[in-house]
Amino acid sequence: MKTRTSEALHELKHHSPFTILATIMAIILISLLYFFKSSDFNSIMQTSFHIAHPLHLFVSAIASAAIFYKYKKSFFQAILVGLLGAIVIGSISDVLFPYLIGIIFNMKLEFHLPIIENPLLILSVAIIGSILGIKTKLTKVPHLLHVFLSVFASLLYLFAFNQTITPLTFILSALIVFIAVIVPCCLSDILFPFFFLGKKIIFYKLINMEC
Repeated sequence: MKTRTSEALHELKHHSPFTILATIMAIILISLLYFFKSSDFNSIMQTSFHIAHPLHLFVSAIASAAIFYKYKKSFFQAILVGLLGAIVIGSISDVLFPYLIGIIFNMKLEFHLPIIENPLLILSVAIIGSILGIKTKLTKVPHLLHVFLSVFASLLYLFAFNQTITPLTFILSALIVFIAVIVPCCLSDILFPFFFLGKKIIFYKLINMEC
């Protein structure tokens, strides 16, 4: 347990700077859209979220399945790991964490969960991503894209389904997104597959080869 905790802390420290940078970039972009496209802002945010979320799950499934398959050549188990890692953790980071933390900060958010509203699409992108991860064995690029897309998906959710947007919303959103992304997403691609493998993670290998 102590080893797993130290591994998790190492992974968080390793990915924090990239997550902060991606969050700042996303906040700047959405701020520009808000001030220059105010009449279409809500529509743009909702459409963008419904694009970013499946893309996030797609690259997450690639990374999780690829890492699992690298150490255990089981096609169906790798698909299952990619599927669960992408959908469960992706839903937590893109929807559940932003929604719950937003409620704590008194944001008036509507709850929307894509896996319930459009299960065929979500399951399809996760399965295809898992198969692609197994076949290509890609880990590094999908993992970085995963974090980047997760930042945008979480942030887009906060603005797409927010009934009241104020200047304070932008500040709070940056904090919420960082929490929503850094914990589940920065750990899921790498630690999640290893929980199923039952192996100790050797971080010098992960840093140099997978993340």
